[in-house]
Amino acid sequence: MAPVITLTTDFGTGDAYVASMKGVILGLNPKAVIVDICHTIEPQNVLQAAFIFGTAYQYFPKGTIHLAVVDPGVGSQRKALILKTPAAIFVAPDNGLLSYVIDEYDKTPAKPARNLPAMPQQRKLPRGLEAVNITNAEYWRHPVSTTFHGRDILAPVAAHLSLGVPLRKFGDSLDQVQAFTIPRPYNDLRGNLTGCVLHVDGFGNLITNVRSSDLPAGKVTVAVGKHRINGISRFYAESKGLAAIIGSSDYLEISLKDGNAAEFLGAKVGHEVRVGKNPP
Repeated sequence: MAPVITLTTDFGTGDAYVASMKGVILGLNPKAVIVDICHTIEPQNVLQAAFIFGTAYQYFPKGTIHLAVVDPGVGSQRKALILKTPAAIFVAPDNGLLSYVIDEYDKTPAKPARNLPAMPQQRKLPRGLEAVNITNAEYWRHPVSTTFHGRDILAPVAAHLSLGVPLRKFGDSLDQVQAFTIPRPYNDLRGNLTGCVLHVDGFGNLITNVRSSDLPAGKVTVAVGKHRINGISRFYAESKGLAAIIGSSDYLEISLKDGNAAEFLGAKVGHEVRVGKNPP
């Protein structure tokens, strides 16, 4: 099977940035299969990219190389890294882009977090993962632009990985990487499950951090601001108006039939969502 390399960036499609990265990859490995995950991340929105990337990568074949570039710190002293998991290899700036990947493998009991973090923090690598700091310039494109490491460092590194170059050749091992703390839903003093919006998708659906396994047994009410939604729908068109459903990524979502729930509710990432028998 030909090696698969995915791309996730905030470069958009109106410039030549994405095409340049693809050209570099194909110049080194013409057999590579390049798949676009998303190039319409909000500029420099690392947390948004981490979520979108985090909901897509697990559907690719084992051994896929995932290249993600949303890089506000390009040209600075921030690290660039390769992360290897039992399922895939990831190439990205060390700025929190791989937070959901790290979180999937971290078996440490998570403490509930009430707010989305503003900045990533150093986090110890979970057992079974390997990471290296990309420092070996032998595998870079030269000269290296200080404003386009995606083309000159990360893309050629991904291509060399697809050709079978061992991880250790690219730099020194890392035991910690930058990662955001993914907020967990928590039970408030009244026994209601309280979560928050992690992402607003292109349809205006509010995707929360509440998973199906978090929901209490029986019929529940979902509260967003002053609005109440009775019960969980099976699909978008089942209810009129606002609906709560379990979406394709197993997160509780708030949707609006034939409309945009985010605009209707005035809600955005970080907005509180409560679930219970009778939430306030």
